[in-house]
Amino acid sequence: MEEARIPVLGEKFPEVEVKTTHGIIKLPDHYKGKWFVLFSHPADFTPVCTTEFVEFAKNYEKFKELNTELIGLSIDQVFSHIKWMEWIKEKIGVEIPFPIIADDQGELAKKLGMISPYKGTNTVRAVFIVDPNGVIRAILYYPQETGRNITEILRLVKALQTADKHGVATPANWAVDQFEWKSGSLVGNNVIIPPASSLEEKKDREERAKRGEIKCFDWWFCYKPL
Repeated sequence: MEEARIPVLGEKFPEVEVKTTHGIIKLPDHYKGKWFVLFSHPADFTPVCTTEFVEFAKNYEKFKELNTELIGLSIDQVFSHIKWMEWIKEKIGVEIPFPIIADDQGELAKKLGMISPYKGTNTVRAVFIVDPNGVIRAILYYPQETGRNITEILRLVKALQTADKHGVATPANWAVDQFEWKSGSLVGNNVIIPPASSLEEKKDREERAKRGEIKCFDWWFCYKPL
């Protein structure tokens, strides 16, 4: 595989063919004439990633209003993505409408510098905003322990489109009032407890949840007040 390298702004998104939950997609040509946001997550069936996917799904129509599509990515396989999507729909009541790339060999993740040698083998929380010409216009990187602000990504897309259309620049906090800004997410302002790393710890989580000490959607997805 290629050495990990973060692309630079203004660079063309690499031409690749990827496996997704919606079938084979060729990037960036699949979204020609549209903006798209490609975002990576460390792994399926992890709490922080679940909160992010729920928020991306809830805001999907807002992205579409901006002529923008969403596409996720992790190094999990397609069947894992599909099962996770089913879990989210069953447990949370939210359907994931956009495709998720199964980069199980890590080829695209390497091209985009998504895998840090200091953060294990999973992808970091990267965001690439690509314009209708296939040019990378913005890049955001977050660590595994910090969930992204989805409305900020919406705001950034809107700001880039406004700059292109009117030949202007936008100041700090521009257009914050145009989107729904709210604190918290799927778990409110609580904090997520890292998933159990052993059967004993899993059992302890379940017992604590029964006693009301913590709340859980499942044994791997528990949260509590800070």
